[in-house]
Order: sequence, then C-alpha cells, then structure tokens
Amino acid sequence: MTAAVTLDYHSDTYRDAYSRINGIVIEGEQAAADNYCKIAELLPEHRDELLALAKMESRHKKGFEACGRNLHVTPDMTFAQKFFQKLRENFQNAFAAGNVVTCLLIQALIIEAFAISAYNIYIPVADPFARKITEGVVKDEYLHLNFGQKWLKEHFAEVKESLKEANRQNLPLVWQMLNEVEQDAATLGMEKAALVEDFLIAYGDALAEIGFSTREVMQMTAMGLAAA
Repeated sequence: MTAAVTLDYHSDTYRDAYSRINGIVIEGEQAAADNYCKIAELLPEHRDELLALAKMESRHKKGFEACGRNLHVTPDMTFAQKFFQKLRENFQNAFAAGNVVTCLLIQALIIEAFAISAYNIYIPVADPFARKITEGVVKDEYLHLNFGQKWLKEHFAEVKESLKEANRQNLPLVWQMLNEVEQDAATLGMEKAALVEDFLIAYGDALAEIGFSTREVMQMTAMGLAAA
C-alpha cells in the first residue's frame, strides 16, 4: 500500500499511537546501550567492540527522538518503560548472576531480532523523515545481531542447554509485547502477522547460524507462540 495515501501522519489518532511506539523505540535503544555496557563487563576481552555497539545504540536513540519531534509528538516514556520491564528485569537478574548466555540471548538475539523485524515492517509505511532514519538504523542492527551469533556459535557446545532455557524463559515475553502494541502498530500501518513472521525469520535464522538444527529452531521459536 502507499503510505502517503492511506496514512495521515498528522492526525490525532496517528500521533497518539505514534507517541507510544516512538517511546518504545527510544526506550529500546537506551536499554540496548545500557545492556551492551553491562555485557562488556562480562566479556572484557570484547569490551571495545561492545562499547562501540552501545554508542551506536545511543545514536539510534537520538535519531528516533528526532522522528518524534518531526511529528510534534511527545514520546510516552512511562508506557515504554513498563513495556520493557519484564525483559529488563530478566536481563538484570542474569547480569547479576554473571550469566552472559542469557544476557546475550535477551539483548543480542531477542531484542535485536525484535527491533529488526519492527523496523523492516515500519519502513514502507513511515513518514519520509522517519523512513530515512530507520533505514540507517536497520543496517546497524544487523551488526549487533551478528555479534551475539558469533560469540554464541563459538561457544555453542557449552552454552546450548543454557540457551534453550533462556529462550524458554524469555521468548514468550515477545508475544505478550506484540499483543500489547497490536492496535497502535496497526494505526501506523504495521500488521501484527507481518511483525510475527519477520521476527520468527530473523530470530530463527540467528538460532540456526549459532548451531541449532532446523527441528530445534522450530521447537524454540514455537515457545509461547500460542499467545501471539
């Protein structure tokens, strides 16, 4: 569909929904920056690379803040912080326990795949300013996904069962999160079915690249999917 024809970017309805979605992406990028700084503490040998990823996420945050200002929208940060609360708590608990596998699964796989899928679905229906910003962000996010894939692939034999458990605990949260923003996403021209499909592709490809079999990927990605 043609976004310019079907979406009124300046309507009250669009801007209301955008305030929550914009808040989510801003909060998500800030959380990602914080998470990569923490992972750098757990993987000091990769400190420079991880801190560079954190700085990249901070730049993304500024870009999305500009997208909101462009539409004269104030992001709903209270909603956004609540949206990420459970994933944030799970990450913080894993970090406190020194569990780098769970930290990487949450940030470098789940959150990055979630972001990539959402941004890819958003780009065709975005306003021109936001489209340009988001296209640049997506290119960077694949680098972040690749870091997690590479580290976990190198340590696959020793982390396989831990990854399965971390997936079991955290993937169902994604479906809950998608349900929570389904109506707002639809207002922005983003269909939930497309978001789910794109996420499953990105996340499943990452799991396969790490070393899981096709059967294992299907089992892992189905975790909690009935709630979606």
